[in-house]
Amino acid sequence: MLLTKHKITDGTRWALDGRFLPPGWSLGTLLELPRTAMVSVLKQVAGGEQAGGETVAPIDPYQEVWAAGVTYLRSRDARRAESTAADMYEKVYDAARPELFAKALGWRVAGSSQAIRIRRDSRWNVPEPELVLVINRDREIVGYCAGNDVSSRDIEGENPLYLPQAKIYDGSCALGHGILVCDPAEIVDVPIRLTVRRSDTTIFEGEASTATMKRSLAELAEYLTRELAFPQGVFLMTGTCLVPGDDFTLLVDDVVTVRVGSLTLTNRVAA
Repeated sequence: MLLTKHKITDGTRWALDGRFLPPGWSLGTLLELPRTAMVSVLKQVAGGEQAGGETVAPIDPYQEVWAAGVTYLRSRDARRAESTAADMYEKVYDAARPELFAKALGWRVAGSSQAIRIRRDSRWNVPEPELVLVINRDREIVGYCAGNDVSSRDIEGENPLYLPQAKIYDGSCALGHGILVCDPAEIVDVPIRLTVRRSDTTIFEGEASTATMKRSLAELAEYLTRELAFPQGVFLMTGTCLVPGDDFTLLVDDVVTVRVGSLTLTNRVAA
């Protein structure tokens, strides 16, 4: 089951498998339900008129996006290379408690075909392709989407306390192209691919898998929701397994494509 969100004449509307849901339905309302009830309701209301209009980020305006860091060995190594406090990332990677931080509110999130940005006061900026969990009010994983956690590596590397500035700014978060609703047991060994094109030339291409993640998805979701309630659900970026080399930085007009399983998210870097 694929949930997508579309622009229409007077706002936006959600669709299931290419068919509009009844007017007025929101993702937040669906995520107030237990997972089995949500799936049952979606099956009951499926089959509306054919969905049309541009797809936008599959999130409601005031839902939150959080992120987990240093969940893959590749991410740990990249952070150690960039940071003046390299041993800190070793400790985070090996610790029982994961790194978690707020990334964006829904109204700040770009959808597929919308623009992302790099900071003007940064010289080293990278895309971070990630599987993004969708979690309901009852702390259950109900599915996932593709995400891009755009980051300023030099700012984070200068001082770990600058993490919010490196991670949270206009155009730093993208989600799309829809939400694959599924049993959490099905989210296993999901391929993640990253392609960056510049002037019609591919300058970076890589592929990895969630199978290389050190932490389980259930563990990350449990830590995020342990002492923090999300009455209308939450999105959790689960970390990146693909980080371009130290000689790479994004430039304006680069086109970044993230593929997570069957989901595709493509964004151009705007000024």
